[in-house]
Amino acid sequence: MTDSPLKLPLREQYAALRSGKLTATTLAETSLEAHRIRGQHDHAYMTWNGEAALAHARATDQVIRQGGDTGALMGIPVSLKDLFAVPGLPTYAGSSRRLPPQWEQAGPLVRALLAQLPSVMGKTHTVEFAFGGLGTNAHWGAPRNPWDLENHRIPGGSSSGAGVSLVGGTASLAFGTDTAGSVRIPASMTGVAGLKTTAGRWPGKQIVPLSPTLDTPGLLAQRVDDLAFAFDALDGALTGRDDRVPAPPTLADLTLGVPSAFFWDDCSPGIAESVERAIRQLEAAGARLVTLDLPNTDEAYRLFLEGGVAAAELSAFLKTDLPEAITALDPNVAARVEAVDDMPAWEYVRRRALIDKLYGMAEREIAGVDAMLTPTVAITPPTVESLLSVEAYARANMQALRNTMIANFMGLCGLTLPVGNDSAGMPVGLQVMAGPRQEARLLAIGQSIEQRLGTGISILGEPPAP
Repeated sequence: MTDSPLKLPLREQYAALRSGKLTATTLAETSLEAHRIRGQHDHAYMTWNGEAALAHARATDQVIRQGGDTGALMGIPVSLKDLFAVPGLPTYAGSSRRLPPQWEQAGPLVRALLAQLPSVMGKTHTVEFAFGGLGTNAHWGAPRNPWDLENHRIPGGSSSGAGVSLVGGTASLAFGTDTAGSVRIPASMTGVAGLKTTAGRWPGKQIVPLSPTLDTPGLLAQRVDDLAFAFDALDGALTGRDDRVPAPPTLADLTLGVPSAFFWDDCSPGIAESVERAIRQLEAAGARLVTLDLPNTDEAYRLFLEGGVAAAELSAFLKTDLPEAITALDPNVAARVEAVDDMPAWEYVRRRALIDKLYGMAEREIAGVDAMLTPTVAITPPTVESLLSVEAYARANMQALRNTMIANFMGLCGLTLPVGNDSAGMPVGLQVMAGPRQEARLLAIGQSIEQRLGTGISILGEPPAP
């Protein structure tokens, strides 16, 4: 589907819509056709909104023909993770039951998006209440990672349908959330780019919460440049700041930190090799590499293994707002929610204080470089069948989240972009992290890296057709 107009850079779609070379109707129709061909196989969407989106696209074209322009994302096909409250579409948050009507009232982020008149193609699958990094769901099943036709491999979670919607050609831009890696993991595992914003930069109101402390809305797209385009389209309306992505810097002007340990541990065959090869290409292009091991990385990971604060905060939300959902939880989610029932208040306060401490230490340390480079995910996407036992699921879940959770527990922003394939032929991601609220500069650095290494489409090609 390389010739699909949905795979064109967002800047090209933007220009073609306004010049009349492309219409919102054509984009929506192409999405519907892709869903007809791949939808049943890919299983990306919890709620498909294709026909309504097509009608909306036709109306959008009328506005464009009359000279109207509602924003950079006008007419662009988008998907949203089924945590975002979207008027007219049900919200399940991956649970077995439709959430109350209040979760169909748009919050600030969705309002800012809808004001630009994109074509909302539907709401994508998520792990139940976003509590997992693999993408499985006992109620609705897991989307298929499109890079393996023979085996049902996980797509990464918790934004499990987001990357699949992009690779499958039904969306040009996908919205997800990231609490410990839930944007970057599915982006990495499906071979697209993903942005995790700093906690608190973009409002989380009317996005079903997992952990108000750590939750961050984020974006997935075919390339880093698309993330930069979409970031500029939304950030000003959400923050009131004029913090646009600057021109990409020259690689020779960048100092990039590379850790000597932790992030490289227990990588599946081909992952470390692909990332190391990409880093060597950046060095050959002039980037200065220095060793950077963030202090207290092991302490942050121990806190994560203990459950961090997400289980306690999700438990509080469920017991306060959705008590009827507790008895029907996915067993992999229920086990971690139940485990915090006996947590004393002082322990939760201790964990929150430790996260605040980690934030400060990481900000000071990472300020010495322009960005930090690591593998995004250390493991090949496992098959759904291999995760049936509780023990196997728990082990793989921790492995998948290991590298990405550091940015969340240390208050950093981060992105991932594809840099090759592992030994199983699955996509490999390079994680790029920067200090808090440095998204604009981070995206510019990501653009420079992408210009040197190539985009996911140029590196990986197309996944096999079902």
